[in-house]
Amino acid sequence: MASSDEIRSEVIQTLKTVYDPEIPVDIYELGLIYAVEVGEAGEVAIRMTLTSPMCPVAETLPPEVENKARGVPGVSDVTLDLVWDPPWNPGMMSAAARLELGME
Repeated sequence: MASSDEIRSEVIQTLKTVYDPEIPVDIYELGLIYAVEVGEAGEVAIRMTLTSPMCPVAETLPPEVENKARGVPGVSDVTLDLVWDPPWNPGMMSAAARLELGME
């Protein structure tokens, strides 16, 4: 069985395939994923936010994140916590995301 670190790494790689449809950068690089924790039995807890509470993908993006994480080998369960505190801001983006969006 994969270690929790290996599962966490695979979940993050999978989350990098999820895009906010309004911004051509994946949600991980955008800074929308606040935490990915993996328990000993493969249970994954994801803490995430959206760019705003009125985000047009508020209904579809969290289930997509949860479903993709469930598909990672070794994941036994996924708990997704959608939070608004701290509120997302462009400073949370990775340097690569800022560069991609011409903000560097």
